[in-house]
Amino acid sequence: MTRPPTPSPRSAVREPQHAVQVVDGASAGTGAHVRSLTEGLVARGLRVTVCAPPGAEAVYGFTGAGARFAPLPACSEPEAAAVLRRLCADADLVHAHGVRAGLLAVTTLALSGRARRVPLVVTWHHRGSASGARAQLRQLMERRVARGASVVLAVTTDLVDRARRRGARDARLAPVVLPGPARHESPPEPLAAVESRAGHKSRAEVGAVGRPLVFSVGRLDDRHGYVTALSAARAWRHMDPPPLLAIAGEGPRRPELQRRIDDEELPVRLLGRREDAFELLAGADVALLCSRWESRPLLAQEALHEGVPLVATSVGGVPELVGDAAELIPYGDSHAIASAVGGLLADTGRRVRLVERGRARAADWPTEESTVAHVLSVYDELTGSGRS
Repeated sequence: MTRPPTPSPRSAVREPQHAVQVVDGASAGTGAHVRSLTEGLVARGLRVTVCAPPGAEAVYGFTGAGARFAPLPACSEPEAAAVLRRLCADADLVHAHGVRAGLLAVTTLALSGRARRVPLVVTWHHRGSASGARAQLRQLMERRVARGASVVLAVTTDLVDRARRRGARDARLAPVVLPGPARHESPPEPLAAVESRAGHKSRAEVGAVGRPLVFSVGRLDDRHGYVTALSAARAWRHMDPPPLLAIAGEGPRRPELQRRIDDEELPVRLLGRREDAFELLAGADVALLCSRWESRPLLAQEALHEGVPLVATSVGGVPELVGDAAELIPYGDSHAIASAVGGLLADTGRRVRLVERGRARAADWPTEESTVAHVLSVYDELTGSGRS
């Protein structure tokens, strides 16, 4: 009687699930999320490869989170596809972050003949803002990605709807919680938090000693609405003392904004790119977010955590994120910005109430751990992996 073959050591031991993360490098928030997700997946026993632009490893430290890092060539799509094809040869699942990364993954899996065998998850973090012919091209890209993905995870309700309109078979809301600074101390009482801002050590550095400080963080481009913010700051000049609007960030509109600040003698200071931006936020009387569209902006998350009253445009995922814990205003309305900020600075009670609501709201947000658990449940659903 012939004995059955003895299982080899490789077949007796289950290989870790291999998840390939593809990042298009579109934003800092995306990179920070993928780093956090990678750390959580590795801790749960997955083998993770991160494919991203060459400089991403130095910024986010994916290998420090336990992943293998593979730089994607920036010179051409065919070369990037060839790299990704090799990396996906033994992948159990591919997870692309962003529409461009999703298009690369869809194309690569189709050309390799593995599109039906390897599930593809695509997270939509942002909404495109192109116009004209570029908007039409963006729409075609979104349609290809939506239809090619096994599951689209979108960080806001409007992006879920957008993915469905583009033909997604399965589109789900999956809010992304971006990692922020560690918080070990108990926060001060709301009134104490509001009253302590005037003496915060960071105010002297930005020139806000003896005057209120309004603080914002963002790229100096058309999307972040700083032209409108400058118009609002012009209306603050009659206040005694006039508040200072300090903006941390760089971008193509800086020369134009600086000329206007100088010409109109506006109480605004452009701080440039600051690694300590959220330390400066801790000393602000009001945080200002005036973008055309945002998903789950880190500025809003940090303002609510830090107990800084927030004025924000009611766009994208911002209302879902903050609820009634911020003063929400229309995009592009300088009078609304001036009124909301001026009203808060004149009313300590209103600021205290926003601090209270903000902390309660932040306590209900998903954690990094729950975000990883949700993504992992999607992976298991698509790959058929059961976990005890």
